[in-house]
Amino acid sequence: MNLKGRVHKYGCNVDTDVIIPARYLNTSDSAELAAHCMEDIDADFVKNVQPGDIMVADENFGCGSSREHAPIAIKESGISCVIAKTFARIFYRNAINIGLPILQCPEAVDGISANDTVEVDTSTGKITNITTGKSWDAMPFPEFMQQLIEAGGLIPYAQKKIASGGGPKCGCKCCGK
Repeated sequence: MNLKGRVHKYGCNVDTDVIIPARYLNTSDSAELAAHCMEDIDADFVKNVQPGDIMVADENFGCGSSREHAPIAIKESGISCVIAKTFARIFYRNAINIGLPILQCPEAVDGISANDTVEVDTSTGKITNITTGKSWDAMPFPEFMQQLIEAGGLIPYAQKKIASGGGPKCGCKCCGK
């Protein structure tokens, strides 16, 4: 999957309370969550973000609580990919579960500035800063995870597999698989 967009850049330890403040957790409406994404750290984020834009951050992005609302708000806001030096592990898993591509690449983070235009090939892990002409290689996702992300997350992936008869093979006589 090739992604291209303008960069919104943030620092270290951007926690889930900053990504989507707790006062908005009384809804599971993804559009409502997106309307408040990053507002406590970047009041103009929702006014400036465009579909396909890319978020770049320093270390420990997504730390704090394990709320799934944070990657949902980011994805629904229009962000196509997040690149960081490191991610909090639960945020990493939640992002993959909802189909939000995230890549760890410290060198790219250091070489990318706010408002640069960046292109990402999620199948190879190649990150290219179109603005500066520099490129970096992040670890690409394994094929299974690429399929999961392209399907839109874990639930759509599982639904597609089950609908195509490619669901789990349990080896029992009751389901014949």
